[in-house]
Amino acid sequence: MKAIPISLRQIDYVIAAADTGSTAAAARALNVSQPSVSLAISKVEDHFGRPLFVRSVGQGISPTAFGLRKLGAMRNLRAQAQSTLDHKDNGTETLNLGVFSTLGPRYAPALVNGFLEISPEAQIKLHEGDLDQLSRWLESGRIDLALIYEFGLPSSLEIVPLADVRPYGLVARAHPLAGRGRVGLAELLADPLILMSLPHSRDYFLTLAQVNGIRPRIAHETGSVEMLRSMVANHMGVGLLATDIAQDTACDGQPVIRLELADRLVPHRIALARSPHPHMTSLVAAFREHVVSSFMA
Repeated sequence: MKAIPISLRQIDYVIAAADTGSTAAAARALNVSQPSVSLAISKVEDHFGRPLFVRSVGQGISPTAFGLRKLGAMRNLRAQAQSTLDHKDNGTETLNLGVFSTLGPRYAPALVNGFLEISPEAQIKLHEGDLDQLSRWLESGRIDLALIYEFGLPSSLEIVPLADVRPYGLVARAHPLAGRGRVGLAELLADPLILMSLPHSRDYFLTLAQVNGIRPRIAHETGSVEMLRSMVANHMGVGLLATDIAQDTACDGQPVIRLELADRLVPHRIALARSPHPHMTSLVAAFREHVVSSFMA
């Protein structure tokens, strides 16, 4: 039998370096010396004959495209080894689910709870991030699936469309447009805009304005849906959102009014993304089917 050229410890060092962004941080996380981490990475790269990481002076390391593919395989191998060697062998699987930060509160808890009602033995861990983070985590194998908006994603990801949602406007209750119910985008953006500043979300909302010939005046930017709603409720500007929020009050109890936009606007598509690794566990497949069924109901 041919000997395996890479040890699990070396794989652990490589994964830790990818997760922390530097060999020094990986060494601290693993409680080993930095040269031990650097040597492990070098040995693995020598084995493959290709670099796993790009080194930048003062900026740590980041995976190459080849490194991302191999990291996904290494994480799967590490998880399989852990499961095989687990002396408890309780038969449980863990699904790592990534959620886009604005979609997570609206959908993820209900989806997870509904799945656990039919598969109580399953374990699901949630990982929140923006679209760029989730894409990297999928490609590196850190997460199995991601609930995202399908916007600006790498073509390498496997996408399952779930629903198209139209953007809408938000104003304070005392705003002159509050009683209209339906307005044009130009009317809404005559007032300063509070803009979602998350990567891709920002581009999406600005593109909506630009394709309609509007150059919005930006009053404030925020990465939080609830901050945006509170700022709108307190007359700091108007808002644009795509995430469907049931409440008509902000966190501080001030009312917000939702306005339908009369324009023909490109919708935001909610989707489930997966890196197309050859092997999909039964848990991942079952949860994917549950999510699809839940959105179709």
